[in-house]
Amino acid sequence: MAAYNRICVVVAGSMGQGISRVIAATGTEVILMDKDLNLAVKGVDAISDALDREIARWGITESEKRAILARIEPVCDFKAIKNVRMVIEAIPEDLEAKRLLFAHLDNICQPDTIIVSNTSTLSITELAATTNRADRVIGLHFLKPVHRVPIVEIVRGLKTSDETVEAIRGFAEQLDKTPVMVYEYPGFITTRIIVPFLNEAMHVLMEGIASAEDIDTAMKLAFGLEMGPLRLADMIGLDELMHWMENLLHELSEHKYNPCPLLRKMVRAGHLGVKTGKGFYEYDEEGNVIRPSEGVKR
Repeated sequence: MAAYNRICVVVAGSMGQGISRVIAATGTEVILMDKDLNLAVKGVDAISDALDREIARWGITESEKRAILARIEPVCDFKAIKNVRMVIEAIPEDLEAKRLLFAHLDNICQPDTIIVSNTSTLSITELAATTNRADRVIGLHFLKPVHRVPIVEIVRGLKTSDETVEAIRGFAEQLDKTPVMVYEYPGFITTRIIVPFLNEAMHVLMEGIASAEDIDTAMKLAFGLEMGPLRLADMIGLDELMHWMENLLHELSEHKYNPCPLLRKMVRAGHLGVKTGKGFYEYDEEGNVIRPSEGVKR
């Protein structure tokens, strides 16, 4: 991908790590940026740990791991990205925080740099309005786990140019992802459809109709899913999922996006799923299920 030989990813959280890993695996250099260098370094360390797990499963080799890590540079200084041709934003789903970041990136980056958002619910047009390059702002919604999910949503804002769309389509294909085109609307395709499904599964659990295990088993076997809704919610992150629901509820005013009270309760308790070791299930350090969590029925 000669046009984009260096790409910046902001920040080094779980999505930023996954995106950086996939890009670096294609031979492209990645600048992984966070507000503190220690956070960026921890992000690279987390990528290294994830690659070790892939090696243990015979998914990649040691030499492939070294090559991927050699292409990821942790930084905390925005000066490092002044001359990159593409920046991918992967910060949490907070509209104001994203708007501030996009305005800052617009002031730093070269005029022809494409600024990409990994948002799952927010308006690309609204983010683009904070910049002087609305034609070069676009959404590229990756799903977790980034290295396994074969699709990516390309989200076009009202002023996104055809040239930008085609550039991002080619970039997605370079990452070996199947791009699906989405015209801007809250939740796009994947988030809008999956959220009510996950929310309803939580209501079924909260109402004592079935256990978490039986809900997930029923949905997996009945509909050929790779994992059940409660296990999927844990993998997404319950706090992240609640942000999605609240954003969709705000935008669309439809009750189906109102977070289940059980979800709110678990987020308040800090039981956020795989990343904290406890959600609807309990997990070991590698993210494997140990057992269903106790006391999450009500």
